[in-house]
Amino acid sequence: MLNPTLSPIERVWHYTLRVFCALVLLFLLLPVLVIIPLSFNDGAFLVYPLTGVSLRWYHDLFSAPEWIRSFKNSLIVAPAATALAMTLGTLAAVGLTRAEFRGKSLIMFVLISPMVVPVVIIGVASYLFFAPLGMDNSYLTLILEHAALGVPFVIITVTATLQGYNHNLTRAAASLGAAPLIAFCRVTLPLIAPGVISGALFAFATSFDEVVVTLFLAGPEQATLPRQMFSGIRENLSPTIAAAATLLIGFSIVLLLTLEWLRGRIERLQSAP
Repeated sequence: MLNPTLSPIERVWHYTLRVFCALVLLFLLLPVLVIIPLSFNDGAFLVYPLTGVSLRWYHDLFSAPEWIRSFKNSLIVAPAATALAMTLGTLAAVGLTRAEFRGKSLIMFVLISPMVVPVVIIGVASYLFFAPLGMDNSYLTLILEHAALGVPFVIITVTATLQGYNHNLTRAAASLGAAPLIAFCRVTLPLIAPGVISGALFAFATSFDEVVVTLFLAGPEQATLPRQMFSGIRENLSPTIAAAATLLIGFSIVLLLTLEWLRGRIERLQSAP
């Protein structure tokens, strides 16, 4: 609520700032939002005004062999990469949080470097490394690279969650005879689960949306949904791409709402006595 003690000039400045922020937000969102009506266009071109309303492009999205294959590939690569990134990232975050040693900051920098290094450099380096080994154009290589891109998100979210974790709980479990693995699975992991899940969602979104590394490492049989969209833009600009983009927008909204719910849960856990 606006403070009633503000002067008229301060009130004008307050509302002007709000309008300006709303216009900036609209400017950023408008290019994304205009895609949604185009996915329901009856015509074969991405133009306004719409010639009619139809679901033909959604039917094409779920019936064309190349789009079905790309969906399957994304649903193979993204969950596997997420599981690997979640496991490795959680273990790394727990180890780095508990231990104190020389070079800890350097190791942390190396682990989160995929967030800093441009993706095209990672793609070129990955191709130059895996191609001589004959491991390009394979699901395994794609999963490993996508997991490497997702690990930094898991490390950051789990490390932030562990900042509010009471390590006396783990010590209490150990004093009662619990082995380190049992204490971690039954005491630590349930309490840091919101942070782990948040990192996993970021890793999944990174893998599901990744296209640059996929262009270097994936063959025609491993083409994911973003790569299929990229190929469609280059070869034949079809409204089917708008339908796929609309589904990805919906997926992003669901992901953001889930992350917001998890953020609130983490705050409640950290503020609990």
